[in-house]
Amino acid sequence: MRAGVIVVGLGSMGAAAAYHLAARGVRVVGVDRFAPPHERGAHGGGSRIIRMAYMEGAEYVPLVRRSYELWRALELTAGETVLTTTGGLMLGRPESAAVAGALTAAQAHGLPHELLNPAEVRRRFPSFTPADDEVGLFEEIAGLVRPEQAIAAHLRLAATAGADLRIGLAVEDWSATEDGVTVTTAAGDLHADRLVLAPGAWAPALTRLRVPLRVQRRVQHYWRAADGTWFEPGRFPVWIWEYGPGKTAYGLPAVGGAVKASLHHGDEAVDPDAGAAPVREEEISAMRAWLATRLPALAAGDWLGSKPCLYTLTPDEHFVLGLHPAHPNVAVACGFSGHGFKFAPVVGEILTDLVTKGSTPHPIALFDPARSFVDLG
Repeated sequence: MRAGVIVVGLGSMGAAAAYHLAARGVRVVGVDRFAPPHERGAHGGGSRIIRMAYMEGAEYVPLVRRSYELWRALELTAGETVLTTTGGLMLGRPESAAVAGALTAAQAHGLPHELLNPAEVRRRFPSFTPADDEVGLFEEIAGLVRPEQAIAAHLRLAATAGADLRIGLAVEDWSATEDGVTVTTAAGDLHADRLVLAPGAWAPALTRLRVPLRVQRRVQHYWRAADGTWFEPGRFPVWIWEYGPGKTAYGLPAVGGAVKASLHHGDEAVDPDAGAAPVREEEISAMRAWLATRLPALAAGDWLGSKPCLYTLTPDEHFVLGLHPAHPNVAVACGFSGHGFKFAPVVGEILTDLVTKGSTPHPIALFDPARSFVDLG
């Protein structure tokens, strides 16, 4: 039977799209070569930051506001907690993107926030030891989302609403005409009226866009401090710390007893078919050294393990989200550049709008798949 929409990729964005489509009564077939949530995406690792005062641009604020609403709606429907509010602290020099960008977004949208000098940061959050020329922007609504639970909930609810989810099925190719789309898989061809492409790290080859995407490896580190009570949700915020031009670290409170503290940047290219290499000893040592002068209680504690993940980055690190420039019956979501997971439910809603109505009321011009990029060389 011909589907209304085929969704290729059932990770963060594809799972949300499959759910929203099925909830609107669309006949959906979802396909993924793995079994999401899995180890080959950008979504794994137990927790992801969500924040409203968005340092990457004030344009994101309406979307993240809608994401908060949809995460809470998902919790009610699924009967489980996926979002925990912890407060969020953006750290760096006053002119840094982490602080100045978050402040600009907060002021543009009238978001509650506090600007803290270094002494106030140390008093409010004793785990942190900012330098005398660093400040913090605190946002009470920030927190964490549990990605594995969220993806599993989206997929479970999508199946309950009638979606046909085909796990462990690799997509080999696709084509689109005015009459519909065909997706070629290892088990044969699938046909539908429309197509959603949300292939994560496989986007460079599969989307056939003129977007210079890079797939890079990042490592998430997990720690146990000597005084673990300092790092529990409610006492310890999610945080992002810009400590040099283009250099950022981030962390989250204890989830399952493990505190996450990791570096956000890197340049190691990865073949997604091969997967990311495991953590190296020098990476653990470098992370511990970074923590020693900023979160010393973590640096002095136990390293519990690490997990690599894949970032698919655009040159401007804004998303690729919209209708395919060459095929108006194909919607594309990729290039989320390491900061996309919090938007998963609203991206699912946007993709559903695009393939059922041809447009969306959400502001997505910033993410136009046809926009110009500087060649990476």
